Parts: sequence; C-alpha cells; structure tokens
Amino acid sequence: MVQFSQSRFDAAFAALSDATRRGVLEQLGRADASITDLAEKFHMTLTGMKKHVGVLEQAGLVTTEKIGRVRTCKLGARRLEEEAAWIERYRELWAARFGALDTVIEELKKQEKKNGRKKRD
Repeated sequence: MVQFSQSRFDAAFAALSDATRRGVLEQLGRADASITDLAEKFHMTLTGMKKHVGVLEQAGLVTTEKIGRVRTCKLGARRLEEEAAWIERYRELWAARFGALDTVIEELKKQEKKNGRKKRD
C-alpha cells in the first residue's frame, strides 16, 4: 500500500476544496499573475485573495515572488501525483462494485423474463 505524507496530502485536498482556489490554479496554469490581477479576476479584496493564495502556497501548489511592490504567483512544483493515485484507487474500487451490481441486475432481469414467460403459458 502506498504511504502518503498525511499533512501534505490533507493540505492539498483542503486547498482544492474551495472553488476559488481551483479557479486560481486554472488561471495560473494559463499564465503567472499578480495577487492584484487575481483579486480583480475573481472579484475579491486583496486580503481575501492573499488568504486563498496563502492556502495554495502552504499546500505547495503555488509559489509567490515579491518584486518591488508586486507579488507574482505561479504554479508550484507539486503535481498532485499522490492525490491522483489515491483517487484512482477509489475509482477502481467503485468501478468494480458497479460492475458487480450490473451483473446482478442482468441476472435478475433474465430470471424475471424467464419467470414471466412461465406464468403466461
């Protein structure tokens, strides 16, 4: 079984749990941006955007660099590989369970069809 760094893992999922932060990651995937630009794009205060960027930065998903009075944000080095592997494990589990359920349903349909024909004869 794969072992995950629990605090890093939790920080990533906590950061991704917010729609604004997911939007910030999408925006930074297109181009680096200042906190001011991000705040304007998401119609928020600078303080609010700084908090969102701080959560993303703490999770390692974003890095910031201050040049003069401007703090520029860009995607961090984290690629969420551990989180993707965790999600994939559960996707496979659920796919197998739904596959088994489909088999049971098909069997019940066959039996119902078979039993229905006997009653009519």
